[in-house]
Amino acid sequence: MPYRVLVVDDSGAQRRLLFAVLERAGFDVLTAASAEEALEICQGPEGDRIRIVISDWQMPGLDGPEFCAAFRRLRGDTFAYFILVTSHSELGTKTKGLRAGADDFLTRPIDLAELHARIAAGRRVLHMQEVLEHRNHEIQKSLADLQAMKDAVDRDLLEARKLQRAFLPDDSHRVGDTRLSLRLLPCQQIGGDLVGWFDISATEVALYSVDVSGHGIASALMTGRLAGLFRDTEVGRNIAFTSPDGRPDPPERVMQRLNDLMLAHFDTDIYFTAVLAYVDLVTGEMRVCRAGHPHLLIRRADGTVQKDGKGGLPVGMFPGVTFEAETLWLQPGDLVFAYSDGLTESTDTWGDMLEEEGLIDLLATVRSDATQAIDDVEHGLRRHAGIQGFDDDVSMVAMLYQPMEPSAGVVGMAHGLAAGQEAEHRRAL
Repeated sequence: MPYRVLVVDDSGAQRRLLFAVLERAGFDVLTAASAEEALEICQGPEGDRIRIVISDWQMPGLDGPEFCAAFRRLRGDTFAYFILVTSHSELGTKTKGLRAGADDFLTRPIDLAELHARIAAGRRVLHMQEVLEHRNHEIQKSLADLQAMKDAVDRDLLEARKLQRAFLPDDSHRVGDTRLSLRLLPCQQIGGDLVGWFDISATEVALYSVDVSGHGIASALMTGRLAGLFRDTEVGRNIAFTSPDGRPDPPERVMQRLNDLMLAHFDTDIYFTAVLAYVDLVTGEMRVCRAGHPHLLIRRADGTVQKDGKGGLPVGMFPGVTFEAETLWLQPGDLVFAYSDGLTESTDTWGDMLEEEGLIDLLATVRSDATQAIDDVEHGLRRHAGIQGFDDDVSMVAMLYQPMEPSAGVVGMAHGLAAGQEAEHRRAL
């Protein structure tokens, strides 16, 4: 479609000359005898396609620069190439025209070769403008498509977060007078942390904390798979239960099985750290296996904080790795606390991490309730991080130990203390 040119001149002869020259050059030409008439044309249905304006400077009513300024206000962001025709060649005159919005000038008497050259320059500018508008349209469309994709992903991630939360046990749990509580604070919509517990028997409970490498979709998928391995307590469904007598395998053997599973069935570079603890709620015996995970901490009833000693390699990195467990003893009122390293590696506005020492200081002052203790730790963590927020997923599980009275049916069971064990227990306390 040819460019539409508007010629504005109070001289009929000049209008007819320009009309004939431009029409022969292939343009769609409109003419106006005054700036006021030209503005009416621009406001009408014929005005939208005007791409070039050639206007006389000296006209009754609005002169050329005044018409140019009014035309620019009318068209807004829609660009048109504006040429002012003047008999003046002084620098100050052209400066006035440029400030009004003119793009180029023609000097009377009009030289047709110069006219064609000025029009050709205008066409080049208009072509570049059209290319830019086209590219801008493509960019806007791409951005809209990307935003639509992001919105769809965000909706999926929101549902995934709900599903991931459904993998976890309830926020709190009670076995006798012993209370347990957990907290999951992903740094994105979904995360790679997993915490929870499962009942071993009427008087025993297991705690676990898992931190999968990374904190994106792949990590979240892995936590979902691991959550399924710990969720049910039936033999063959929970990875800890393989014996037909219903007793769980030792935590170090469970960690070994997880390592074998990761290396044999998952073709991925993902690995995870973990801690798994079995707690006898009658005797206070706690058997702990830690695989590259932060220390399991015990806030004693007197306010002192103790940490487990044995470590080990992460799960899923090397074949043939063996894991070790240690036995700790709990006293009434002790608070057991397991967490991911996103907590201690959280930085403040100066870039300083909380570190394990900072967490120990927090634990020494928390309230003596599992849920309230986690509330206090989270509050202290957010106060430390400030506007930084969390760079990594944060998860916590806490247990406030209160011993259970052994029932008649429990006395003499496999997990009860023999005389020698009881004596050892007393010495440990």
